[in-house]
Amino acid sequence: MSGVDARQLWLRFEPYHDVTYFTPESRAATDALGCKGGWMGYFGMRAAPLGAASPELVTAVFYNFAPRMVARALPDAWAVASPSAFLDARLEGVDGALRRLLGDVSTPEIVEAASLARDAASAACIAGRPLAAANLALPWPSAPHLALWHACTILREARGDGHVAALVAHGVGPCQALALYAREHSLDPAYMRSARGWSLEEWEAVSDLPGDLAAVERATDAAALAPWEALGVGRTSRFIDLMTPLALRIASANEAMRVNPMALDPVRELAVPGWNT
Repeated sequence: MSGVDARQLWLRFEPYHDVTYFTPESRAATDALGCKGGWMGYFGMRAAPLGAASPELVTAVFYNFAPRMVARALPDAWAVASPSAFLDARLEGVDGALRRLLGDVSTPEIVEAASLARDAASAACIAGRPLAAANLALPWPSAPHLALWHACTILREARGDGHVAALVAHGVGPCQALALYAREHSLDPAYMRSARGWSLEEWEAVSDLPGDLAAVERATDAAALAPWEALGVGRTSRFIDLMTPLALRIASANEAMRVNPMALDPVRELAVPGWNT
């Protein structure tokens, strides 16, 4: 769609989605369930829309985590709490985090952004996108700030599912994708290995393999445009305007996302003079 940059949209909805997992409120909610560590909470909350999914299924759809890392959390998480309990916990954590990070969560801007995002998310293509489909099937929260989060989550997972499809189509494996991404974005390889559970031997075995990440990113962006084509240029531009200050405020205050495997830095990439005045 002419005039719409899929990456610029991602930079705006990804920080809003990421409070799902990487905030003190999120960790407290899963600790209260009885989770043993933050990663059990992460896998439980993110996989919960799929039901009591096996570690093999979650490894497949999450794609870049080492199987052993997933297996340390699943299926044990489902013995700690049911998928529905994890869904309740993630909504509780999101609500607390957004109220702390944004303050007033009932502003006209958030209400309008939620309406636009819901229309976009409802138009997301879910064919071949299991995480997007599973989240879209969940009930919509009634509070606007949570409806906006739910829409951002659907859009995020739809883009992620499309990214996995692009990686598979271009023959780039899970660990290989991380190694290529780390090199391209000057990320610490040791951090990237640790964040996704790969061994040094596994990393070194794929780090010199060729792979066209630029082509993967182009394919990912192209596959992520359908919601915005449905929304239209004018409403998409309005969504961008509404989400920019929200993304910046969340990113600047969310210490847990200072360093991340996505090389996501909205404060640098979206900085607008006077945005926080």
